[in-house]
Amino acid sequence: MNITRREFLKNSGAAAAAILVQPVFALAGSSAKPIRIKSVDSNFEREPLVRPFGFKGGYLSELWQTAALLESDSGLRKIGLCTQSTLWSDASVFTSHSESGGNTLMYALTERALQMIKGQTFTTPVHLLDGILEDLYRYGQKITANNHLRKTFVLNALVGVDQAAWLLYAAENRVKNFDAMIPTTYKPALSHHHKLAACIPLMTYGVPIEEIKAAAEEGYFFMKIKIGQPGTQEEMLEKDKARISAIHAAIGHIRTPHTKDGRLPYYFDANGRYEKKETLLRLLDHLRKIGAFDQIAIVEEPFPEELEISVKDIPVRLAADETAHTDRDARHRIEMGYRAVALKPIAKTMSMSMKIAQTAHEQGVPCFCADLTVNPILIEWNKAVAARLAPFPGLGTGLLETNGHQNYKNWQTMRSYHPMPDAAWTKVEKGVFHLDADYYRHDGGIFLPSPHYEQVFAKPH
Repeated sequence: MNITRREFLKNSGAAAAAILVQPVFALAGSSAKPIRIKSVDSNFEREPLVRPFGFKGGYLSELWQTAALLESDSGLRKIGLCTQSTLWSDASVFTSHSESGGNTLMYALTERALQMIKGQTFTTPVHLLDGILEDLYRYGQKITANNHLRKTFVLNALVGVDQAAWLLYAAENRVKNFDAMIPTTYKPALSHHHKLAACIPLMTYGVPIEEIKAAAEEGYFFMKIKIGQPGTQEEMLEKDKARISAIHAAIGHIRTPHTKDGRLPYYFDANGRYEKKETLLRLLDHLRKIGAFDQIAIVEEPFPEELEISVKDIPVRLAADETAHTDRDARHRIEMGYRAVALKPIAKTMSMSMKIAQTAHEQGVPCFCADLTVNPILIEWNKAVAARLAPFPGLGTGLLETNGHQNYKNWQTMRSYHPMPDAAWTKVEKGVFHLDADYYRHDGGIFLPSPHYEQVFAKPH
């Protein structure tokens, strides 16, 4: 369902009208060509899910796909895409509004950002993002009535704007490929060219055990399993113990050629649901009892961010995801004992993800690319980073989560929006993406226009 920006503003009342106020700010300079943003536009589509998508103790029924358009003085027009996830980026916003209401607030931030940069000149997208992030965050606090708004909510809203800026930057500076687009500062963290990228499917609370087993038998070997189920802490723990026991009984014996020990690695994502370290340690004790402990590769975001719990004494690799809002936050999490960082160019912007990747690289901490249940084109932006990160410990491949094929009702239609939907590197074969010379030649098609999204912004004659 398409709703024009004009219709959105008309129907959104005073809050939406307020986003038209344009602050003045100065952007940092660089040696790149200065680019003035002459005009902007935005739009969105609502994509239904196959079934309620459960995590963080809540459920999604749809995901909004927003698009941001930037046009420069030279007449170049570029479109960036974003999949909004209010529940992931700030569960408090999700729970205090209707699902559509939370999405509306995030879209209002995207529109606000576009109005902030309209008429401004930038040299690099990183400078453009840095120039508006704090002002946009304060605006987000205001429209959500949430002084503790998580910065990931604002970064999620900025993904399409930042992506359009990168595409405009590349076109204006005649940059032809992703490697050439990476600023020198961030190249050390993004210097590999993997031939394979492991595809990580997502197993939420409601995915039947039979489907998890079928995925493993199909060749998927690095599966992300949501824990932290609804209920009290004791109810959550018992549900998680039972769920993991059932999963391990179904797939624990399956072998893969992609890990050093041949066993399937387990990737558990708690999304901050464990309120005490002792509760997590009880879960780990249970995994020892059932023989699954040695297969734990990652436990992601076990604790609420505000608790500031040191994790140096926890005997598994913990990964920071949504708490690593920025490069500074990522450094803090590493100091707390986190030994992996989930990058999300498709949720925290490419600009911020490059900064986070470099910070982790300098600290010797591995990264991988996590999904946000994004559309097929955004998968390629995530894949571009996953293909260039250092191999994750225990693997000889890149690591890329993608679960849209599991969750979107209209996935095949969405695939048709990809500029190269039939390319071999868009498809998963026995749990991996094959990243051959053709993949790197086309960079996943990210620099090519999508006829569908071009049509979204077509003006009536």
